[in-house]
Amino acid sequence: MRRHYLDHASTSALRPAARAAMLSVLGEPAADPGRIHEEGMAARAVVEQAREQVAALLGARPREVVFTSGATEAIGTAVWGAAERGKHMVVPAVEHSAVRLHAARLLGDDGVTIVGVDGTGRVDVDELLAAIRPDTALVHLQWGNHEVGTVQDVAAAAAACRARGVLLHVDAAQAAGRVALDFGALGIDLLSVSSHKLGGPPGVGALLVRRGLRLRPLLLGGDQERARRAGLENVPGIAGFGAACTELADGGLEREAHTAARHAETLRVAATAVPGVTSFGHPVHRLPHLVCLGIEDVEPQGVLLGLDRAGVAAHSGSACASESLEPSPVLEAMRVDAHRSLRLSVGWNTIEPDVAAAAAALPEVIGRLRALAGHGS
Repeated sequence: MRRHYLDHASTSALRPAARAAMLSVLGEPAADPGRIHEEGMAARAVVEQAREQVAALLGARPREVVFTSGATEAIGTAVWGAAERGKHMVVPAVEHSAVRLHAARLLGDDGVTIVGVDGTGRVDVDELLAAIRPDTALVHLQWGNHEVGTVQDVAAAAAACRARGVLLHVDAAQAAGRVALDFGALGIDLLSVSSHKLGGPPGVGALLVRRGLRLRPLLLGGDQERARRAGLENVPGIAGFGAACTELADGGLEREAHTAARHAETLRVAATAVPGVTSFGHPVHRLPHLVCLGIEDVEPQGVLLGLDRAGVAAHSGSACASESLEPSPVLEAMRVDAHRSLRLSVGWNTIEPDVAAAAAALPEVIGRLRALAGHGS
């Protein structure tokens, strides 16, 4: 039976172009990009080419790209680096746990102001700005939400933060490769991205740091990444990351986003035709690849297992079906059922049969579970 992978918001398959770039590097002698021998300089050329490729996709200057081990490290670097500027940060309630936990661990509960959202998961920019204090070091605002797909008004927030002289960090892990980003034009100070979300390899990401902004490094030891991130560069991973970005920058992003939106809408329509199933997130301001559903009377574990038996890989929008037993803080902040939800997300290699399989299996799985629980269909 063919498997149908619809969990691209978690991670996507490696693109062939990224794999080819990695194999090319792995086929060469291993070398430190910081050395001046021929092998080292060849490795340096690979890293700098990838830096240009990532920058081109994200609308940044190459020197603004700092390679990291992923978005989590990039977020930690942004929080750590900005914290020396003040004792307070503003964090919307729907931010990824990496943002919330890094800020709270470093500054304590008194040093973090949580800003609420409306029922679609959108942050009111005026409320975000009202939370700024004289000692605010950093304001966080994700580009697009990882559970419900809602897109925030980053442009307005960036302009307002810039006018107030407060740094803004944008978590774009879900948005990069799915929507057009222009780091330079928006005047964002810090932006974190992940390679594996957009079809690059795992274990690599980047923090974009606005030109002229100086941050203390999170990792100390060497002078790699112009002394902004110590440690030997992951040259094969960086090469794959760059190749994936180039594939998207050459018109691929628009094509993939259009196809993803069509697939997502097919899933949304099929799912919400089932009684008791609703769609979460903003109806217009949303990422193209992600659908989050609320399902009455059915626990998410049962739905996930039923779909898996039907060959469909999905994820619960609630954290209780994965690593944690706690309800989703994102859905709680939206004041919807945080215990019973399902997330379906498409990617660069999703095809029509994947979508059709999920659309057919979901009503059957929900109906069977409701019948077992005595709720009917």
